[in-house]
Amino acid sequence: MKPVRVGILGLGTVGAGAVNLLSDNGSEITRRAGRGIRVTRAAVRDVAKARECRTSDIDIATDCHDIVSDPDIDVVIELIGGDTEAFDLVMAAIANGKHVVTANKHLIALRGNEIFAAADEAGVVVSFEAAVAGGIPIIKAIRESLAANHIEWLAGIINGTGNFILSQMMFENVSFAEALADAQARGFAEADPTFDVEGIDAAHKLAILGSIAFGIPLSFDKIFTQGIREIEADDIEYCAELGYRIKHLGIARRQETGVEMRVHPTLVSEKALLASVEGEKNAIMVHGDAVGPTVYYGAGAGAGPTASAVVADLIDTVRMMSVDPKGRVPHLAFQPDQISDEPILSSDDFECGHYFRVQVADQIGVMAEITRALADQKIGIEAILQKDPPTEDDDARVMIVTKPARERDLNKVLDHIRSLPYTREGIVHMRVAQFED
Repeated sequence: MKPVRVGILGLGTVGAGAVNLLSDNGSEITRRAGRGIRVTRAAVRDVAKARECRTSDIDIATDCHDIVSDPDIDVVIELIGGDTEAFDLVMAAIANGKHVVTANKHLIALRGNEIFAAADEAGVVVSFEAAVAGGIPIIKAIRESLAANHIEWLAGIINGTGNFILSQMMFENVSFAEALADAQARGFAEADPTFDVEGIDAAHKLAILGSIAFGIPLSFDKIFTQGIREIEADDIEYCAELGYRIKHLGIARRQETGVEMRVHPTLVSEKALLASVEGEKNAIMVHGDAVGPTVYYGAGAGAGPTASAVVADLIDTVRMMSVDPKGRVPHLAFQPDQISDEPILSSDDFECGHYFRVQVADQIGVMAEITRALADQKIGIEAILQKDPPTEDDDARVMIVTKPARERDLNKVLDHIRSLPYTREGIVHMRVAQFED
């Protein structure tokens, strides 16, 4: 069989890594795919820089549209990022009958419903394993290996930058700003870290994971998203004293009334597997009714791990090129006419344990008022900790971990506490993980 001809849009870190991997492991890849795979064309912004990877046999130009319309190209690998130009290019490739491989979580989370509908209509494949968790094959695991299960929930550390920052704050006893600067110096964080530290990157990935786990449309705009900027080193210390680690998690969980989709700082028991995941690593737990909890761990980013996922998708795409489209694995795990538009719950409907820290005047009756407010909403207390604040004021810091409660009820308590004359500004509220290993 003739080799499959590939065009790459973008030869940055991941694109160069994919080209080099195809060169290094070419014979093994051919044995797995059943035919050769050749990158014949690439489009880049800087042609001179692109020559730094192994591109001697690749026609390099600057016009992406020329590649997606080239009749000699069988598969397009999209690695330019974003959701505007990339969307136009992917849709053009599909319209021209080309299969697509992408690592673009932003594009899939925001425009995936349109892309997959067009791909199904055209009878082509869009593969996107590299869009979530780098080299961890989490999409394939949920979509194929766990296909017999009713997925009940998944939870994971799916942004390595945020996890690195929290690990540094924990072990180096530094502030958020210092840990972020360290992450940027090491290349783990961008100059503009907004997507990472505000949870947007993790929400993109959670939209994809939730969709393939529950058979629902991609719903990025409905995900509750909270970042880690407000976490202080003191909170990490207090939570450790209470037996918890703070992790920035993406959580998707079924409830009777809909699906929870949320990204936020989360207290995880120090005995839980996710609590031990440090640095820039990723880890995802998936709970199926038959298999129980399963855990997937590894490098969530980087040239090697992400290129590994891109090339694996490319091999799968080559295998499926000769398969009748109706016999292929569906893009979102469920057959397109079986995608269910279940409601995505608002944060008011989340039910979990809660942690909150409040600074109050150190006087008689304050603690009684706080515990009475919790009792009025029928919220039980798991643990209480009181500390002197890092000031010379006659104040006290109170940290409370509650038993599972609806968020709307907890918010009523926090609103009441804020209204008290002896409460200082700046209540910190985080959620507590409710899952078992």
